[in-house]
Amino acid sequence: MTKKQSGFAKLAQESGLYTQEKLLPVSQDKYSFFIGLPNEISMQERRITLTPEAVKLLVNNGHEIWVETKAGDGSKFSDKDYSDAGAKVVYSPEEVYKADVILKIEPPTMEEIDLMKPGQSLISALQLGNQTPDYVKAINKKNILALAYEFIEDKVGGMPIIRAMSEIAGNTVMSIASECLSAVNGGKGVILGGITGVPPTHVVIIGAGTVAEYAARAAIGLGADIQIFDNHIYKLRRIKQALGTQVYTSTIDTDTLGESLKQADVVIGALRAEKGKNRHVVSEDMVAQMKLDSVIIDLSIDQGGCIETSELTSLNKPTFSKYGVIHYGVPNVASRVALTATTALSNIFTPTILRAAEEGGIEEMIFSHNWFMKGVYTYKGSLTNEHIARKFGMKCKDLGLLMAARF
Repeated sequence: MTKKQSGFAKLAQESGLYTQEKLLPVSQDKYSFFIGLPNEISMQERRITLTPEAVKLLVNNGHEIWVETKAGDGSKFSDKDYSDAGAKVVYSPEEVYKADVILKIEPPTMEEIDLMKPGQSLISALQLGNQTPDYVKAINKKNILALAYEFIEDKVGGMPIIRAMSEIAGNTVMSIASECLSAVNGGKGVILGGITGVPPTHVVIIGAGTVAEYAARAAIGLGADIQIFDNHIYKLRRIKQALGTQVYTSTIDTDTLGESLKQADVVIGALRAEKGKNRHVVSEDMVAQMKLDSVIIDLSIDQGGCIETSELTSLNKPTFSKYGVIHYGVPNVASRVALTATTALSNIFTPTILRAAEEGGIEEMIFSHNWFMKGVYTYKGSLTNEHIARKFGMKCKDLGLLMAARF
């Protein structure tokens, strides 16, 4: 039975006043990135920022990615893996640095900065403790928009890349300690942890952040006796709660820490620099009183270290001895497990790149999201990070003011 229309409905239909269904237009203005992934040449770095799977996703979203040959070898990804994913494999640094955005692990060397073109965007580590004013000046001379990924936050104020690498470092450090304690490697020949009838090894952890948490979990699992020191009470409370067990915690008091160090088999330095300044909380005199063949692993060495006797070492020669104490000072501990670290980094960088493309590019992403802006340390020839400026005695421009001028 045909439904009878009202006079008004009939009039609306005849005059075209009825609401017509229509698909909304899909925006075709998504920004396309041209990204270069260089082969890392610093400190035996084995990581790369994007896995082939991530490259495939980005290429399918319209982005162009060039990968320098052998860049993925350290993480067990071949040139063919990247080529099959849609990337272009190039065979020299000069080629890969033609990209508009350089995405890398280690800070670029001065030679690599020379290869960069004016106005490029750079996302890499900064490792402030190892930098000089000349490095910042070289970046600014090229008008490079540079972001340090260790400064980039997430929406809730966390530092996702630091968190991921800290989890890896904390989990890895106990295996490093075990190697250093082994008689095969010149150590004192004790097991890390404890067994029935044998006293457990003593582990002192300086710092109560993410690295300390995961190092403590590993040490407790092995049966070691641990002590945790930090000057922030809230961090000590948090780590006790996170570990779910009663552990010895203390603020960093010279006498108390010194006595603990005398009994320690392993000391782990896990203090992050605050406001761009590193601090030595373990003096040379305190190290001199430690047990023979005990082990120091300073995981904050890339920030300048928190132990006075620490020095930068490499994966080729990771340890040295001072006052009979074995020191380990390799800054890129996560590179020991490069595949795991690369996957973790890629899981963070990939959605960030996709989001930046939706925003209209790196600059739009910076000025739309304060958490991303915090990663910026140079912008259009100006140093914009206050902590770096104080450390090097350089002039600094407020990025917020530059943003206001931009509009």
